[in-house]
Amino acid sequence: MLSVAHQVFLEVAANLSFSKAAQVLFITQPAVSKHIKLLEDQYRVPLFERKGGSILLTKAGKILNDHLLKASEIQRKIEYDLSTLSNVSHASGNLRLGASTTIALYILPSILSNFQREFTDVDVQLVNRNSEYILNALLNHEVDVGIIEVENKLTTVSYQHFMSDEVIPVCSSKSPLAGQALTIEQLTKIPIALRERGSGTLDALLKALSEHGVKSSDLNIKIRLGGTEALKNFLLADQCLGFMPRPSIIRALAEGDLVEVPVEGLHIKRDFFFIRRKGTDDDGLTSNFIQFATRMV
Repeated sequence: MLSVAHQVFLEVAANLSFSKAAQVLFITQPAVSKHIKLLEDQYRVPLFERKGGSILLTKAGKILNDHLLKASEIQRKIEYDLSTLSNVSHASGNLRLGASTTIALYILPSILSNFQREFTDVDVQLVNRNSEYILNALLNHEVDVGIIEVENKLTTVSYQHFMSDEVIPVCSSKSPLAGQALTIEQLTKIPIALRERGSGTLDALLKALSEHGVKSSDLNIKIRLGGTEALKNFLLADQCLGFMPRPSIIRALAEGDLVEVPVEGLHIKRDFFFIRRKGTDDDGLTSNFIQFATRMV
């Protein structure tokens, strides 16, 4: 088992801040400093160095951090494997899950509700950000499994298909665009609202447009918004066109607040994948969750 001092070190290393680590761990900053000093005395090396107003890991700190991250994963496996010896429903552990916005807001809530009813001793933490952020969080050991749209696959990450969905062009029912059908050429001339850079929705759109020879710079972009809900609410209040994942606007379409605006020849389909760091594929808790979630879609 990792000692308290080791757990404090991991939090300081993740945040590169004694004060942020103290906030996360609900302890005082002097207590954090005391634990780090204890480790530095134990290993007889400095683990952090100060540069200006920030701190950095020393070479020894980086080595310790790498080993403790591996040890933390082993500890999680031990806890899970021992808890499931008699019955898998008795599984316990901490599942750190990251998901891109569409999945986190519109697909996962019912899955997580059912998962926690069946596995009552599993503590789930969900990070909801765009695909780029979740991938980086996985690589930085901030989450154990992610669900994102994938453009380019990395050799350090394992991928397993989860589900597919569709991104569609929509506008407010009060917009002059409502009821129209557009050509690709017309699409480049009308005002458009888009998601922020790093968004899987945006990447899927740009990939589909590139097949028609259209680049981002060819579009009349009125605004970029961070998050699916922000974009949806803007479209409801404005008259421009936007591109939304269908699962995120089912109710708005059914109630007639938003309407689909077909664009000739433009079809935007995207795939979502579970992602895990290579070498953690045999992790029982994440594998259990992946199997459970896959059965529910």
